[in-house]
Amino acid sequence: MRFVFFAAIAAVHAAAASLAPYALEAEARVKPVGLDMPHPRLSWKLKSEQSAYRILVATSAAKLRAGQGDLWDSGRIVSAETTWIPYRGASLKSFQQAFWTVRVWDAKGEVSPWSEPAEWITALENPGDWHASWIADSATALTSGPLPIFRKEVAIDKPLARAIVIVSGLGFHELHINGAKVGDSVLAPAWTNFHASVLYETFDVTALLHPGANALGVLLGNGFYNVAGGRYAKFTGSFGQPRLALQLHLEFAGGASRDISTDRSWRVTHGPITFSCIYGGEDYDARLEPASWDQPGFDDSHWSRPSSPEPPGGALTAQSSPPIRVQQTFTPVKVTQPKPGVTVYDLGQNFSGWPRIEVSGPAGSQIRLTPGELLDANGLVSQRSSGGPSYFTYTLRGEGRETWSPRFSYYGFRYVQVEGTATVHSLTGQFLHVDAPRAGTFHCSNGLLNRIHALIDAAIGSNMQHVLTDCPHREKLGWLEQSYLMGPSLLYNWDLRTYLPKLIRDTREAQTVDGLIPDIAPEYVTFAHGFRDSPEWGSAAIVLPWLAAGWYGDQAPMHDSATAMSRYAGYLLSRSENGLLAYGLGDWYDIGPRRPGTSQLTPLGVTGTATLYGDLKILGRPADQLRAAFQRAYAGESSQTSLAMSLVLGLVPDAARAAAVEKLVADIRAHNNHTTAGDIGYHYVIRALLDAGRSDVIFDMATRTDPPSYGAQLARGATSLTEAWDASPGSSQNHLMLGHIEEWFYAGLAGIRPDLENQDMRHVTIHPEPVGDITSVDATWETVRGPIAVHWTRAPGFRIQVDIPAGMTATLVLPCGAHQLPFGRHEYTCR
Repeated sequence: MRFVFFAAIAAVHAAAASLAPYALEAEARVKPVGLDMPHPRLSWKLKSEQSAYRILVATSAAKLRAGQGDLWDSGRIVSAETTWIPYRGASLKSFQQAFWTVRVWDAKGEVSPWSEPAEWITALENPGDWHASWIADSATALTSGPLPIFRKEVAIDKPLARAIVIVSGLGFHELHINGAKVGDSVLAPAWTNFHASVLYETFDVTALLHPGANALGVLLGNGFYNVAGGRYAKFTGSFGQPRLALQLHLEFAGGASRDISTDRSWRVTHGPITFSCIYGGEDYDARLEPASWDQPGFDDSHWSRPSSPEPPGGALTAQSSPPIRVQQTFTPVKVTQPKPGVTVYDLGQNFSGWPRIEVSGPAGSQIRLTPGELLDANGLVSQRSSGGPSYFTYTLRGEGRETWSPRFSYYGFRYVQVEGTATVHSLTGQFLHVDAPRAGTFHCSNGLLNRIHALIDAAIGSNMQHVLTDCPHREKLGWLEQSYLMGPSLLYNWDLRTYLPKLIRDTREAQTVDGLIPDIAPEYVTFAHGFRDSPEWGSAAIVLPWLAAGWYGDQAPMHDSATAMSRYAGYLLSRSENGLLAYGLGDWYDIGPRRPGTSQLTPLGVTGTATLYGDLKILGRPADQLRAAFQRAYAGESSQTSLAMSLVLGLVPDAARAAAVEKLVADIRAHNNHTTAGDIGYHYVIRALLDAGRSDVIFDMATRTDPPSYGAQLARGATSLTEAWDASPGSSQNHLMLGHIEEWFYAGLAGIRPDLENQDMRHVTIHPEPVGDITSVDATWETVRGPIAVHWTRAPGFRIQVDIPAGMTATLVLPCGAHQLPFGRHEYTCR
C-alpha cells in the first residue's frame, strides 16, 4: 500500500505539471524589450485542457513571487482561451518593466501551479517622454559615402538600477557602448516607408554600463533611406542624409532617473565606411577607424558638432517585427584559382548575406570580394543573374590578423571571388534573415521531395528580410503577390506572428489617395504600367490580414486594415469594365511560347477578376454579379491557371466542378506531368488538385526531373529555388515565388489542413494522401496552441500517429474512415 500511495502522489504531481502553462509570450514575443502599446496581448500554451485562468502582473519579481499583482490581477476568468488576451491593468509608463504569471483550471476544477514568470519592458508609452533630437553629419552629402560615426560620453555618479536605450539610425545603425556592440541584430532597424513610419530598437543595456565615464558610439548606414548608387542599384532615391535619434534612460537606486538624448552636444566625424549601398556593396578602410573611438576617454575635441536635420516624417514606433540576425555560417566546399591573383571560394549554398574574412598584410593593402550566384565559363564569378557591379572591399590597418564583414549591405550569392594583396587566412559566408522561429518540419521517404523542400526553404530564408523580398540581390523589393500566394508555404515552416503585421502595415502605408495598393511595398521606386498596378499583387493588402486571423487567430491586422482593405476593393471595382477586371501582369512567368514575363496563356481578365472575387468574399461583400460576368466571359478558358483559379475561388458552377478538375488533370498529363502556370497560377494549381484529392497528380509533377520542374533545377546545381522554371542563368537563382509545393508537403502528404474560416485556430483536418512510392512521412507544425505532429508509414498497411495540442480538435480522414479527435496522441491502422 505504501508504494501505491507514493505512486498516487507522483500521479497528482504529474497531472499538476501537465496542467502548468508554458511558453508565455507578450505580443507573440518571449520577454520582449520595447512594447509601445497600452494593452499588450498575453499568450501561453498548455499540455492539458483549460476551463479558466488567472493572470497576475506586477511591478517587480518580488511582488510576483509574493502573489501580488499590483499592476493587474485578472481574477479567475472562466475561459478556454490561451492566446491574444489583452492586458487590462494599470496604465503602463515608458520604460516600465512588468512581470507576469498565469495559472489555469481544468474541467474538473483542478488548479495548476503558477507558471514560470515572464516579463516585458515597455518603450515609449507616452510621446512626451521622447526627448531626443535627430542629428546628422553636416559634411555628409546624399552619396554612398563616406558615412558618419557619432559619440557621446556619459557620467554615471550613483548606483545604477536599470538602463534602457532606444535607437533609430536611418537607414541603418550599429550602437556601441564602452567598446561593445549592443545586441546581435544587423541591418537594423527594419526598413519602412520612412515618411509614414520610423522604427527604433529597444535594448536593456544595464550590464554594459558602469560607474564613472561611459561612451556611446553609433555607426550609420544608408540602407533604403538613401540609395545614392555609384555601382549597381535597382533604383536611386533618397529620403535624406543618414541621421540618428537615441535616448538612454537611466534609473538609479532610490528611484531617481535621467535621460541622455541625441542633441548638438554629441560629436561626429567621417568613419571607416567609405562607400555603402544596399545594392552595390560596401568599402571599409580600417586605417580610418579611430582607435578606441567608442570607449571612454577618447579625445573627440577635433570632431564636429552634428547638424539638426528635420525629422524624417514618419511616426516613431518600436520595432515589433523580428530583427535580422546571422542565422548560419557556411564554410568553403571548394577553392579554385581560375587565373593568377584571383581565388574563388565556393560556399556550397546560395544564400543571402555577406562574406566574413580573416586577413593580414601591410597597412593600406586591400582585398576585394565579389559575390555571385554562378561562375562563368572561365570559373570566375558572374553577376549576370544577380545584378552588378556589386562588391565589398576591405583596406587593412596593418596590425596582425584582422577580421571583417560588411555592416550595411548584403547580397545573394554562393561564390566569392577574392582579389588583392592581403593574405586571406579564412573566408566564410554568413546567412542573414529575420530571426523568426521555426514552426514546421517535414521529411518523407522520397529523397527528391526532401531535396525540393530544402531548395525552397533556402529561398524562403534568403528572402525573409525586413520585407519579403523577391530576391536577395538585384531587386530586394517587397513584391506583394508572393507574400500571400506563398503564404501557406511560409506559414507551415515559420512562425510569422510578428512578421505578418509588418508586411501588412507596409501595404497600408503604400496605399495611394485613390485607394491603389502598388505592386511593391514599401514603394521606394514607382514602376510604370502593370508593374505598379496589378490586382494580383495589391490584393495582398486584403488576403494577408485574413491569413493572420485564420492561421494565428490574430484579429488585430484585420481590424487595423479594415479601412485600407475596403478602399482597395473599391478601387478595383472602379477599374472594372462590364463586371470584369482585365489589366496588370496576370500570370507572371507562365510557360508559353515566348520568354517568361507577362501572362501568355491566361487572359488578364481571368486572374484579375478571379482575384477580385476572392477579395470580395474575404470582405463579405456581394459578388454574385462578378461571378456571373466571369462565367459568361471565361467559360471556355482552359489554361491550367484559368481552371485552377476558377475551382479554388468558387467561380466554377457546382455541376461543372468535376469536369473542370478532369480538364485540369488532362492538361497536366498532356504536358508530360508539367505545369504551365506561373507566379500567380501555380499556387492555385496546387490548391485545386489538393482540394480535389488528386495528390497523385501533384506527386507526378513534383518528381519530374526534366524542365520545367524542381528536379530540373536541382539537376542544374541549384541550391535555392530559381526565378524561372528552367533555372536559366539569366534569371535569379534565388527566388521564392514558385515554391507553392511546400503547401502540398504539409497539407497533402502530411495532411495537416487548418480550418481558416473560423479564424480561431481551434480545429484542423488531418487528411494525409499517401501517393507514389512514398512509404513514410514525418511532419510537425507548431500552432499558436501547441504542436501538431503527424507520422505515418505504409509498409504493410497504413499506420498513423497524430498529436493534437490542448485547446484544439481534429478531424482525421483516413482511407478506412474518419475520426473526431480530441487533444492528445492517437494511433490508427488501416489494413
